Amino acid sequence: MQTRGFRGNNRHGKFVDPKDLLAEGLRALGLDEVLAGDDRLMAYISELMNWNRVYNLTSVRKPAEIVTRHILDSLSIIPHLKGKRILDIGTGAGLPGIPLAVAEPEREYVLLDSSSKKLRFVQQTITTLGLENVVLEHTRIENYRPDGRFDTVICRAFSDLHELYRHAARLCTTEGRMLAMKGVYPMAEIEGLEDKSVIEDVVTLHVPGLDAERHLVCMHTAAESAG
Repeated sequence: MQTRGFRGNNRHGKFVDPKDLLAEGLRALGLDEVLAGDDRLMAYISELMNWNRVYNLTSVRKPAEIVTRHILDSLSIIPHLKGKRILDIGTGAGLPGIPLAVAEPEREYVLLDSSSKKLRFVQQTITTLGLENVVLEHTRIENYRPDGRFDTVICRAFSDLHELYRHAARLCTTEGRMLAMKGVYPMAEIEGLEDKSVIEDVVTLHVPGLDAERHLVCMHTAAESAG
């Protein structure tokens, strides 16, 4: 995914206004018109910072870094989402599910995590932001039995590719896909897959203002898993 021009994040020790940084990142991702006048992403950052003082939801403490490493990173996968029904496994503090739900109200997002502490924050945030397209599931992925399957299953920090596929393939529709957000190219994880044919693509993500490698592993279900 190519991004439009982006100045970067506080590279010379100067203060960068998080709101300006977010606006610039949204322009780079082509989302500025979609989210014009919508302050909910900044409200989410504020909630995350407030709760983080007590609950330690993320090791990222600075607002500008939350913008790049969490918000824009989450939004960078939008072109690779498929269908209407999306599952976010191991959502933690609501990433990437909450930023995606803000940007794409027409899709239904199910945010799953086994941590009651983190889901308390996510529930409060959903209420604060008025998100009507988000449902929470407090359970472990191996115990999850949804009413229907998902068009896209996302994992940002849940586990390696083998474990993701083992737990998520049964939750996908026949034409569904699994998206694993990674840092450096996950060669060892790909080699660890029993069936490498499930890899559809490995995409280099360009996150505005982030000077770090980001990759998205796209997987589809093997024939025997989709039945």
